Order: sequence, then C-alpha cells, then structure tokens
Amino acid sequence: MLERMLSTSGERSVVLIRLLVGLAVFFPEGIQKLLFPQILGAGRFAAIGIPWPGVLGPFVGVVEIACGALLILGLLTRLAAIPLIVVTIVAIVSTKIPMLIGHGFLMFSLPHLARYGLWSMLHEARTDLCMLLGCLYLLIVGGGGWSLDGWLVRERAARSPGE
Repeated sequence: MLERMLSTSGERSVVLIRLLVGLAVFFPEGIQKLLFPQILGAGRFAAIGIPWPGVLGPFVGVVEIACGALLILGLLTRLAAIPLIVVTIVAIVSTKIPMLIGHGFLMFSLPHLARYGLWSMLHEARTDLCMLLGCLYLLIVGGGGWSLDGWLVRERAARSPGE
C-alpha cells in the first residue's frame, strides 16, 4: 500500500507543478491564514459563511502549510494532494459559485464585487482552478522523479532486488 502511494509515473519536471501548487500557493496561503486571521483566516471564513470559522480557519491554515510542505518535498505527494483538493473545492463552492449566480449560495454569502456572472467568476477563480487541476495531476502521477517519494521507492527497490 505504501509503495503504491509513493510510486510515481511522473517525469522530473513534475517538480515544477509541485512547486507551483505547494510553494507558490498553499504553503504561503496557510501561513497567512494564521498570521492574518481577520483578513484571510477565521475572519474571512466568518464573512463568507463557513461554519465554525474560529476552528476551521486555523485548521485549514495548518492543512495548507503541512500539505504544501509535503508537496514541495515530494513526500506522500498523492496523500497530500487529497486535502488540498477538498480545500479548493470548498473555496470554489463557497466563494466562486455565489459570484457566478450573483447571490448567496447555500450558507455562503455573496462577496462585494464590481461585477458578477461567468466572466467575473472565471477571473476570480483562476488560481483556484489552476490549483485544483495541479492537485489532481499530482494525485494521478505522484511526485515525479525529483521527489522524496521517488527516492524512497528507488531506495527500497535497490535494497530488495529479488522482489
């Protein structure tokens, strides 16, 4: 099971996707949720209608930091991608769907923007959509050749060549 999770079908260039998703977005966003809770963490979660914002704001921040760091290292890449996919889907449903339809959706409130509709939502969702696709890619291919996952699999194979 562990070997299947660590295996990778990706090339060395997968490191670029890992750095894009982990280093450029999730790791720093998680830190900012903890450093600036009123703007990006619990306060923002409360403003858009996320339940238990005082708990979920810091929790999501820690998940983004931990999983972002795992992606940067390429360690447990597939496993780390899963919570980030969930976080991204919640972000799209809670903030981008109200932008698309022009009013609150489920328990989520409509943010104040200059415009609403498809083009506004697509503009605001560009990072979310890139992160969702990046995480899905990493879930499918794994960490790539330049990852700790790949190194661990190669080390294990070198130690037990008869298996």
